[in-house]
Amino acid sequence: MRPRGSVASALVGAVVVVVLTGCSGEDSGPDVPTREPATAAVSPAAANPAGQVFAAPATKALLAERATGRLAALDTTGNSLALIDPATPSTPRTVALPAAGASLAQGKPGEVLVAAPDRVLRVDALTGAVVEVPVDGDVRSVQTRTDGTLVVGTAEGTVRELDADGTVTRTITGLVSTDVIALTGDDTTVLDRKQTAVVAVGEEALGLMLRAGDGATNAITDSHGRIIVADTAGGELLVYSTGPLVLRQRFPVISSPYALADDPRSDLVWVSATQSNEVVGYDLSTGIGVETARLATLRQPDAIAVDERTGDLYVASGTGDGLQRIGAEDRKRGQ
Repeated sequence: MRPRGSVASALVGAVVVVVLTGCSGEDSGPDVPTREPATAAVSPAAANPAGQVFAAPATKALLAERATGRLAALDTTGNSLALIDPATPSTPRTVALPAAGASLAQGKPGEVLVAAPDRVLRVDALTGAVVEVPVDGDVRSVQTRTDGTLVVGTAEGTVRELDADGTVTRTITGLVSTDVIALTGDDTTVLDRKQTAVVAVGEEALGLMLRAGDGATNAITDSHGRIIVADTAGGELLVYSTGPLVLRQRFPVISSPYALADDPRSDLVWVSATQSNEVVGYDLSTGIGVETARLATLRQPDAIAVDERTGDLYVASGTGDGLQRIGAEDRKRGQ
């Protein structure tokens, strides 16, 4: 039987830690306090977005595939994936998915991973060819290690690790939902939106759990091995290190922070603010986030990504207002 526990509270100047233990049996989930997952604030009409805007369907997830530079845009239904050549953004290749996707992740070079019910979809970024990897559960998140291992998280709060041929090698339970997976070195950390918590995943059980604001929505890792979390309900950006899991930075971001992207070329983290239709760039090198740029976006900037080859920032609208490209020169004008 799974032990009772609760989310730890991260207070100003102090962080309280809770250790939860996973178990091998599947059940209805731990008996812990939860909340309805936070969502992006509804945007007003947009005016004068920076850079260029191209037609695109309503999008809930955006990825810049590292090897090819192709953009992958998952529509809000999850039923189709647009593969976009940045040189010709107006003519994407549209891939009909065999199951509704929930999120995107970088796969092996040239590949996009799509989390979907009972499977992970491997999509070739150039051809659109799809290979299905069966997984037990409603998969909401996925990441891959350099050795080809897949780490997947389900809506039921289970973390599974699969080797390169799809065989399950490890199963950890105990979360309420496994919405985002962050891999930093050998460490695995999960964002649980219903508990608004970040949780370390050990070899055989869950590890440290820290409160992640009032309603965390998204998380990414950056080029320095940090985990960046958007606390949308609380209006903050949270920065964690791992091994052990520690909250390092916490600072306010106005206008409802939501989508996140790392830009290793300029050493900035970008966050979208959906209440004001903006993207904001932060330098985290000083121990507290320093705003370096604030740029106007199209309406409802629910998904953002950075092309690591060029440094171009892309913003996708969750209401179908298009895809926005903000190049380096555009960013300079917005500083």
